[in-house]
Amino acid sequence: MRTGKNRICPVEHAGLLDTRIRRWVQKPRKIVGPYLKEGMTVLEVGCGPGFFTIDMAHMVGKTGKIIACDIQEGMLEKVRDKVKGTDLEGHITLHRCEHDRIGVCEPVDFALAFYMVHEVPDQGAFFHEIHALLKPGGHVLVVEPPFHVSKNAFEKTVEKARTAGLLPVLRPWVLFSKAVLLQRI
Repeated sequence: MRTGKNRICPVEHAGLLDTRIRRWVQKPRKIVGPYLKEGMTVLEVGCGPGFFTIDMAHMVGKTGKIIACDIQEGMLEKVRDKVKGTDLEGHITLHRCEHDRIGVCEPVDFALAFYMVHEVPDQGAFFHEIHALLKPGGHVLVVEPPFHVSKNAFEKTVEKARTAGLLPVLRPWVLFSKAVLLQRI
């Protein structure tokens, strides 16, 4: 599936996004844990099969909420199947994005965009929408894959975020990745 020149990982490959090996290499609690607290509302853009979703739901607890978004209904179905019948079901909202916008209206404390910003056709519009959704002082963690995104391309992404009013505050180390923590100013 393509959106413009930007390739989106197809649902048929969802199993590759949620493996024991990946869980060992990219530990969700280690990557996002420092930024999440009980009671937060978190937006996960491009949730895929829910690699981060479940762990984040546990981190924000019963008073928190995860809004897991994806452009593909099949990915949302995979998350739905994981949480169906569990105590997490009421704390995870699934939302299907449109091709050119996230389409969520609820203010959030934190947003995660993991290995997906390079798939967005208009990154400037994307970051403006993220800025509008973040509560004052809220953060977004952007993590991109090193093989798909060059250092130069990543810096252009960071500049588009800055132009949208998101200030880079930290360059956290994430194995096999380029990452930046941005704060709404």
